[in-house]
Amino acid sequence: MTTKQTTSRREVIKLTAGAAAAGIFAPALSGRAVAATQITVADPGGPFGQAFRKAFYDPFEKATGNKVINVAREAEPTAQFKAMVETKSYTWDVCTLTLSARDILAKQGLLEPIGFSHADVPGMMPEAVSPLWMGTDVYSTVLAYRTDRVKNAPTSWADFFDVEKFPGRRALRKNPIDTLEQALLADGVSLDQLYPLDVERAYKVLNKIKPHVAVWWTGGAQSTQLLQSGEVDMIPGWNARFQAAIDGGTPARIVWNQGLYSLEGWSMPKGGPRSDVARQFIKFCADPKGQALFTEILAYGPTNLDAYKTIPEKRAADLPTSPQNLKQMRLANEDWWAANRSAVTERFNAWLLS
Repeated sequence: MTTKQTTSRREVIKLTAGAAAAGIFAPALSGRAVAATQITVADPGGPFGQAFRKAFYDPFEKATGNKVINVAREAEPTAQFKAMVETKSYTWDVCTLTLSARDILAKQGLLEPIGFSHADVPGMMPEAVSPLWMGTDVYSTVLAYRTDRVKNAPTSWADFFDVEKFPGRRALRKNPIDTLEQALLADGVSLDQLYPLDVERAYKVLNKIKPHVAVWWTGGAQSTQLLQSGEVDMIPGWNARFQAAIDGGTPARIVWNQGLYSLEGWSMPKGGPRSDVARQFIKFCADPKGQALFTEILAYGPTNLDAYKTIPEKRAADLPTSPQNLKQMRLANEDWWAANRSAVTERFNAWLLS
């Protein structure tokens, strides 16, 4: 979608006033007269860089006088974190991490404390603030279907797995993550009873649908293309990928019911030389007005739910953390996957070949 890449003066004034009232960057303002600091921030790249520049980087620079340089990180930056901390050669000061990456690095003692708690940013989702990390955006695994092909609209995973009542070409992710959960939800397991996963029960469901899976997709870009091209009629995947296709004119719809959401947010490498300014930046990103700005470009949910006070109702309907969507989903259990991922993945890959 096309969006202005720069923040207007009025937006900056509003954002600055709101953040100042909350005490978010007051310490940085006092340091502005002394010396400006340049920090390097690693984000996922692509539209993230544009969205976060508008929502966070430029407003932080204007509010504090500190400079923000953003670079694209690797898909899984845990190795980079480890190398930086061990060599004390810091390529960047702040980086986005998923919950699973955060937990891996936290267990190895490679993260710096962010220096504030949920009590300091009360509008944030409780799961979005931990001692070593602050979540900025929420993504969700959902079901999407082509409205021009599927006349009997599915509303649940049970519908997706019912090939007789809901005919059409289907795709599934070539990965046990999400796929096992979807099979169990289709078999009647409730969201609140989903974990620990009953793996044996999940495979009984997957065995039935396996012959009807036209494509096993392996990446987000592929899932988007499958929906856009019409190669498949129904497909699970990440909401922002599908929303981009819908915004681009693809006749499709997202089913939020029984979705699984997760978070991504900021962390700092242990011992970073600019950690004071990095902490100020992370806390600055909790501001609801700033988080509302990135949703104009990215269809990810803000973690500060007060952001919905300024997000247009039409756009809010496309975001995972809007009240009407969030209540239909649950947070994926990263702890279960951390403990079982290796064994479950090995079995899943063998099952695909059987």
